[in-house]
Amino acid sequence: MFLTECPRDAMQGWGEFIPTDTKIDYINELMSVGFDVLDCGSFVSPKAIPQMADSGEVIDQIDKSNSSTKLSVIVANIRGCEKALSHPKVDIIGFPFSISETFQFRNTNKNQEQAFSQIEQIFGMVKAQGKELNLYFSMAFGNPYGEKWQWEDVDYWAKRFVELGVNSIQLSDTTGVATVETIDLLFDKIPNQNPEINFGAHFHNRYEDSYSKINAAYAKGCIRFDSAIKGIGGCPMAKDDLVGNLPTEQLINFLHKENIPHSLNLLNFESAFNRAKDVFHF
Repeated sequence: MFLTECPRDAMQGWGEFIPTDTKIDYINELMSVGFDVLDCGSFVSPKAIPQMADSGEVIDQIDKSNSSTKLSVIVANIRGCEKALSHPKVDIIGFPFSISETFQFRNTNKNQEQAFSQIEQIFGMVKAQGKELNLYFSMAFGNPYGEKWQWEDVDYWAKRFVELGVNSIQLSDTTGVATVETIDLLFDKIPNQNPEINFGAHFHNRYEDSYSKINAAYAKGCIRFDSAIKGIGGCPMAKDDLVGNLPTEQLINFLHKENIPHSLNLLNFESAFNRAKDVFHF
């Protein structure tokens, strides 16, 4: 299993500003758990996402000395990528590319072709510094805007990115519209059509729907999952009501029940979970 914990996704829509030192302490706690990746910050407009305005300061204070966990951040344009790459501890640059044209405008102020062109440039910048690029296919399972959805559109854009050499894409259920049936369909079709890419799942869903959605993706061969402790978060750019992330503890329960090996230190996870209680007041 390849597991990404997403404190950035949890924090970005949080109503009150989380002090910088609190973010640093929390992420350093997560670094000891053994996640493959921590999605820990974003270099986007502070007016749009004020919670992430201190991402550079946070990342500079993350202790990587005793951890193999890689650090990932989100950018939405070339300027954001330049800022992210100025921080040596960043390993992975993430970019949200939307299957919904409406959400592409709403999230990055670009249409799909403009976003594609920027990703091409960003990919070159990332490779030049020996970093990795990870795309999020936002609205991969449908959208709330009344736009027609079909799996062939996801396949079309995947093939476009194969031509660029991109090899990592998270199929993202941005507003929690995915069903077991659409998850089964997408993970049956898209990876088989595009074997050059490592596909993963980034689900936003209600707590009680977690197991069935994880199982649907895993049954079709998905072994890359994003999650956040307690399912906190969601995309504040999508619509007014946030749908939370896939809860990490539910993912761990799935791995345990299905006897799937993983590399997480569960004692350290318990400590991080307890720290999350202080950060998010649950």
